[in-house]
Amino acid sequence: MARAIWKGAISFGLVHIPVALVSATSSQGVDFDWLDQRTMDPVGYKRVNKVTGKEVTKEHIVKGVAYEKGRYVLLSEEEIRSAHPLSTQTIDIFAFVDSQQIPLQNIDTPYFLAPDKRGGKVYALLRETLESTSKVALALVVLHTRQHLAALMPLESALVLVMLRWPAEVRSLDELTLGPEVTHPDLAKGEREMAKRLVEDMSTDWQPEEYRDSFTEKIMALVEKKAQAGRIEDVESGTGEEQRKSADVIDLTEMLKRSLGGKSRNKAPARPDKPAKAADKPAAAKKATKRTRA
Repeated sequence: MARAIWKGAISFGLVHIPVALVSATSSQGVDFDWLDQRTMDPVGYKRVNKVTGKEVTKEHIVKGVAYEKGRYVLLSEEEIRSAHPLSTQTIDIFAFVDSQQIPLQNIDTPYFLAPDKRGGKVYALLRETLESTSKVALALVVLHTRQHLAALMPLESALVLVMLRWPAEVRSLDELTLGPEVTHPDLAKGEREMAKRLVEDMSTDWQPEEYRDSFTEKIMALVEKKAQAGRIEDVESGTGEEQRKSADVIDLTEMLKRSLGGKSRNKAPARPDKPAKAADKPAAAKKATKRTRA
């Protein structure tokens, strides 16, 4: 299995399911790094004063949020840290909704979830329950100090956690200028039939192995050709890894009984408030170039 980027637990009622989060996607594009032509050293970004053009050292940089045009409110690092949500290492389910109700434009990044430790049985129970009810679970999860709205949904034998965009981040279709020829089109029957027949003639099965990024393939072929010819430059770099925490397993049957037993006495949990948007982080320094391989 691919390396887990986060370990924690799915939590709903009094049930905890220990899981490991694995990225469901990988970047396959070409990464062009900047190098000094004279020495082949990596080239990074400078922090530059946009008015004077002079470089600014880190100790003289403060963070501000634009309040009005040309006017900023400054925030200290302590104030920014205090606004970050508490990392609980849990995927907190707060509601279940029909899977068709989540708008396409709200979907962001998918992650695979794998059962961790002894959580396989309860993991399968949740997956089967979501499948049989055609529901997805809405949840909150904190990754890298940022709180996300997410949807937990079944996918074949697994569970997938899909990060969702907050409603305030999604623009309304009302912002499009759609005239009556689009919203109430006057289409002849023949036009509809011909369009339908064209779609049917071009219809095929989903064949992901047939869809290729031609630009990346051409660039990598050129890289391989130059590498075979000995045209390789050595550039030193270093990497590091983060440590992850895990969650404990809690007995499933007992927690289900206690959760159901307390449901009639307690009101349904209120919908979580949208957290205040954290201040943007400064652009990270460009990563060092890895050693080129033939």
